Amino acid sequence: MSDVVHLANARLVLPDRIAMGRVVITGDQITEIAEDGNVPPGAIDCQGDYVMPGLIELHTDNLERHIEPRPKVDWPHLPALLAHDAELASTGITTVFDALRVGSIHTGKAGYGAYARNLADELLGARAAGHFKISHFLHLRAEICSETLLEELAAFGPEDRVGIVSLMDHTPGQRQFRDLSALKTYVSKKRNMSDAEFAEHVANLKELQARLGAQHEQGAVAEARRFGAVLASHDDTTAEQVQTSAANGVGFAEFPTTREAAAACRAHGLAVMMGAPNLIRGGSHSGNVAARELAEAGLLNIISSDYVPAALLLSAFHLADIWDDLPAAVACVTHNPAQAAGLNDRGRLEVGLRGDVIRVRTAGQTPLLRGVWSRGLRVA
Repeated sequence: MSDVVHLANARLVLPDRIAMGRVVITGDQITEIAEDGNVPPGAIDCQGDYVMPGLIELHTDNLERHIEPRPKVDWPHLPALLAHDAELASTGITTVFDALRVGSIHTGKAGYGAYARNLADELLGARAAGHFKISHFLHLRAEICSETLLEELAAFGPEDRVGIVSLMDHTPGQRQFRDLSALKTYVSKKRNMSDAEFAEHVANLKELQARLGAQHEQGAVAEARRFGAVLASHDDTTAEQVQTSAANGVGFAEFPTTREAAAACRAHGLAVMMGAPNLIRGGSHSGNVAARELAEAGLLNIISSDYVPAALLLSAFHLADIWDDLPAAVACVTHNPAQAAGLNDRGRLEVGLRGDVIRVRTAGQTPLLRGVWSRGLRVA
């Protein structure tokens, strides 16, 4: 851990404004913020670059991509964890909730087995050994439409410090996959299914949801409480689904698929998360509501990189262009996700908070990352 990091002559992205000034990190905490143009001896002259809090990622599938870089290719897990960690650090992410699927299907061509408990053990071991550059927490993706959700959840406990449990219902014909053609494109490419195999897959998932869906949802909600985790909904589509999420004690909504659902989230006090790729591409790859539409309607609170880690920082500058408000946009990738996850020690440039800070230059509207500090240690 470094002794002192002094970033001067920077445009500080504060919660409510941008100000020229300096940030001092001593040990692992921010110890001074000064609004002046001084560059004291030993300070890093940021030459007018932005200095802002480190990015906070609540939902990313990136670790799974490193564990299985190709279908049925199982990569060694510690090297995969370290590569994932280094990749996130290189994009300005200093806190991540690693999404691990919980709930398996052992029938049909698209079946898949349990992996979360073993991988979580390896992740927690690497964290305890100090192998990571950035801060890692567990996010369990509870697959309602599965055969083994509750027994897999039972393998976790409060000692695992599970930060988030999200309720995932990928039953065909609703939520994310209302359009079965989008689902067919996705699974056919991933699993190389024939038309008959796809029809069997759809029927199998619908049967599982009808038989186990209610039991699994209630059980996952109870398990989240046992862990002390924040509960998240996923792909809410209707106001009724949002009402159910609120009744379950959900804290924030991941990727609502319609404006109706996002508006209902606002009415129930649920923060709305949307994907950075959706915002940057101008629309959802599944044909759902565009993140930009929600941003323009004032219905967007949190951005997630989802499946493109480098998209998180870029999305903040896209959002700043929509809102003409960089501090509010940066809050969607720093302060707001920190609050949603119950982390009060990071997400803002403020004395006493963690020394998680990034330095950013711009080329037009494209951010160029110039430095990343995690707990005062430069990691990229």
